[in-house]
Amino acid sequence: MNKPDKEDKKIQDKIKSSGEIPKHVAIIMDGNGRWAKQKGKTRIFGHKEGVNSVRDIVEVSGQLGIKYLTLYTFSTENWKRPKSEVTILMKLLIKALQDETDRLHENDVKLITTGNLDTLPDRVSQELNDAIDKTKDNKRMTLNLALSYSGRWDIVNAVKNIYKDFENSKQLYNNLNEEKFSEYLATKNLPDPDLLIRTGGDYRISNFLLWQLAYTEIFIEQKFWPEYRRKHFYQAITEYQKRERRFGMVSEQIKTKKRRK
Repeated sequence: MNKPDKEDKKIQDKIKSSGEIPKHVAIIMDGNGRWAKQKGKTRIFGHKEGVNSVRDIVEVSGQLGIKYLTLYTFSTENWKRPKSEVTILMKLLIKALQDETDRLHENDVKLITTGNLDTLPDRVSQELNDAIDKTKDNKRMTLNLALSYSGRWDIVNAVKNIYKDFENSKQLYNNLNEEKFSEYLATKNLPDPDLLIRTGGDYRISNFLLWQLAYTEIFIEQKFWPEYRRKHFYQAITEYQKRERRFGMVSEQIKTKKRRK
């Protein structure tokens, strides 16, 4: 990663010394179209500007030591948008991969994808596979693009695959638990997100990581995605550090658990 400037380093050092840095951050990058409309521009203009936000947030995530960053890039529901917009979005994705893969590789970022990838155009799949292959051995951070993804699709797909693997209903009943079920999700190689950020001000999770977000802290950002930058990201991380994650326990149990570590 590029080194932060003096002011940024000061902010980052303060954040790192103030509390726990989330291991996995997921982001619903919402508001590209609304931001563009406010400026009298086309929706595509908003999507193009949103790429700059992705670049900045990926960089600052690596600088802070976040190990996993998942970006809700394109949902299964997004296929319902006008065909012309979907086509342009796919072209933008191809261009972003071509422009950014070398930068990711130089900064030791591993690229992976999550979703129903069979529905993607062949050209997109090829660019994705090339980028994934080039960055597969990188260690600093994993960038996960959720493409043609939805939480309900993920759960249904997991159920289908579970039934393929178990010989009969009794074996399935005796062996299936939450941990086993998670192994069949598209995110099986990722920890559940610690923090979910949604830009654009809406208070919903839009069919994103429905199983995985069970105990995730949620931060709603009013700014639209194209105007979202590291200063806003710092606010979300700082807010996360103030929260007590109890996972169903009481505060006293959490404090006792921390003292024992």
